[in-house]
Amino acid sequence: MTDSEEIKRRRTFAIISHPDAGKTTLTEKLLLYGGAIHLAGSVKARKTSRYAVSDWMEIEKQRGISVTSSVLQFDYNGCRINILDTPGHADFSEDTYRTLMAVDSAVMVIDVAKGVEAQTKKLFKVCSDRGIPIFTFVNKIDHFGKNPFDLMADIEDVLGIRSCPMNWPIGVNGDYTGIYDREKRLCHLFVKDNAHGVKKLEVISGRIDDPEIVSHLSEEVLSSLKDDLELLEEAGDPFDKDKVSKGELTPLFFGSAMTNFGVQTFLEKYLELAPPPEERETLEGHVAPEDPAFSAFVFKIQANMDPKHHDRIAFLRICSGIFEKGASVLHRQSGKMLRLSQPQQFLATERQTVEKAYPGD
Repeated sequence: MTDSEEIKRRRTFAIISHPDAGKTTLTEKLLLYGGAIHLAGSVKARKTSRYAVSDWMEIEKQRGISVTSSVLQFDYNGCRINILDTPGHADFSEDTYRTLMAVDSAVMVIDVAKGVEAQTKKLFKVCSDRGIPIFTFVNKIDHFGKNPFDLMADIEDVLGIRSCPMNWPIGVNGDYTGIYDREKRLCHLFVKDNAHGVKKLEVISGRIDDPEIVSHLSEEVLSSLKDDLELLEEAGDPFDKDKVSKGELTPLFFGSAMTNFGVQTFLEKYLELAPPPEERETLEGHVAPEDPAFSAFVFKIQANMDPKHHDRIAFLRICSGIFEKGASVLHRQSGKMLRLSQPQQFLATERQTVEKAYPGD
């Protein structure tokens, strides 16, 4: 694979939301479907030994929340994914603001019952001001929530951005049994189990008029789904990639991170639509990923990540050039040369030494 192809297969994004909307759970389920982990731990399961793999601090395990930004990397469908799980609580929002400098797009998680909340609004504005494309995941559709059309209106009224549903929940009155893929015209019905989301759900897929699909849905549900889809075709916003890249339109997905509703279909479609690493603006002009000279910026410094040592790690976002272990780089502010002899990256549940890295990493 050429260096150019390596760069283009990168997808670097952050997950943003109000506290408890489910972004850390979504992060872990993306890792589950990406094959980076094989058993998901619940961030709510404080009495067990399992916690979300992106929550590594003791306070996060005790409270079931994220208070620092984690950077996790895994491969899926030929893409190298760098996912940044950010804190939602306002007390730790400064960490999120810095982290958003290092991404090429963002996934905004919204609670289906609560709609757009205060912290989501603040984080959306940061993304919007920086021209970051935003993809929206409406979470917890396995619980009673707002009507999907009301949620679309909420997003437009509160955030000032139009939305284009890429899928649509199947069901009525908050009792959803799956999602409908509008592009492929397929129903995906999820077979509920007692695993509480720790493994992939079994899925029944087919056309809306397939006998197996019809046998699993009531006449009321089928009629409601057909009416909704017809209304979306006539009055909804069509998908426009240029508007998405400019932050004028957000692709909208429905699902449940906790029970794995719609996570895999969201991941696959997101990777198809999300931008690869793009050029960065500096005081001296623009830096393109394909530029041969190595450049990167520090967006976060974290101390005491390893409880056994008093360590301190600087998180770098590579903007151009190819990084190799042991490289000597110029620190622009001090004018000093530094040798990066201990580079590390986070691959799901463990750290690994970086031998080579590309723009986006």
